[in-house]
Amino acid sequence: MLSAGIVGLPNVGKSTLFNAVTRTQKAQAANYPFCTIDPNVGIVVVPDPRLAVLSKLSNSKKLVPAAIEFVDIAGLVKGASAGEGLGNKFLSHIREVNAIVQVVRCFEDDDIHHVSGTVDPVRDIEIINTELVLSDLVATQKRADKQTKLARSGDKQAKAELAVCEKLIPHLDQGKPAITLSLNEEEQRIVKEFFLLSNKPTIFACNVAESDLGNVSALVEAANENEGGTPSEAVELTPAARYVKSVQDYARAHFATEAIVISAQIESELAGLAEEEAAEYLRGLGVASSGVGSLIRAVYHLLGLRTYLTTGEQETRAWTIKAGDKAPAAAGVIHSDFERGFIAAETVHFNDLVTLGTFPKAREAGKLRIEGKEYTVQDGDVIEFRFNV
Repeated sequence: MLSAGIVGLPNVGKSTLFNAVTRTQKAQAANYPFCTIDPNVGIVVVPDPRLAVLSKLSNSKKLVPAAIEFVDIAGLVKGASAGEGLGNKFLSHIREVNAIVQVVRCFEDDDIHHVSGTVDPVRDIEIINTELVLSDLVATQKRADKQTKLARSGDKQAKAELAVCEKLIPHLDQGKPAITLSLNEEEQRIVKEFFLLSNKPTIFACNVAESDLGNVSALVEAANENEGGTPSEAVELTPAARYVKSVQDYARAHFATEAIVISAQIESELAGLAEEEAAEYLRGLGVASSGVGSLIRAVYHLLGLRTYLTTGEQETRAWTIKAGDKAPAAAGVIHSDFERGFIAAETVHFNDLVTLGTFPKAREAGKLRIEGKEYTVQDGDVIEFRFNV
């Protein structure tokens, strides 16, 4: 199972967020640095309203959602790449995950200590990124030294790796994450073997206070729409909204990724409520849906994962595949026999099925198709496989 590591400075809400996404209290959340030492690991259900809709259509007895793994990693500090704050140990924990959720503090609270003394989200992001990049720079330089000797002897693999190192080193030396370096497909394959920290896909979680959750997103959206307008049209942002906007702008400019607004404290408290009670509480705050649900779905896609669906009287289930998987590989997720004996996939997209109401009507409308081995399964496909072994 692929995993996402929750990363950030101490006291930004990482453990609280972990408890929220896993709906547990496994991670200790306290107002002092390094209250987390060993990583907490939890399996997280991916929210998918399509399952309930299909279940009603098929009168299914149970629902089985997709799931991913989240890891709560202790806070990093400036100098972590040189061992500060048990940095080497914590960096090794990041190396083991497949993607990074970087939690950024976007709230003021005199009662919660900030390791740098003040709240500055972009500065905090750059502290974390610098430590990841510095660790990668040292590792890449060591690799280059080793491959130089082998390349001189004519080793083709060593030459290829050395060529990639020679592109990476100056890029990292400029403080830029490895994932932002433009490489061709073969070079990207080689870099994956380096297991670099800054080469992991990253998403940002802007942690705001409960009192800010209802209006921050609306203010930031309005400010973005009015960019380039006259001063009189300028949207007056609250401190929290300014923090969030700065993170979103940074995420787009430096990582081509998104930043999702959450209130870790609220979400952690909601974890103990029934779904309807939680929704009612959020509505009272002026919030349409859970930020944690949006974050989990975004991380699922960040990991390169997609979902196809099966439905019947026994169960409606979400199956996890990698983006770009062909029909036989998708069938193999259910059972290896399905892939080995694959004949065809009877496929209809969820949206078409719901619009038409039944499988027979979808077939009549030409939306229920028979797909072969070269079909690339799409997120939201509802499939029944035909196979013979």
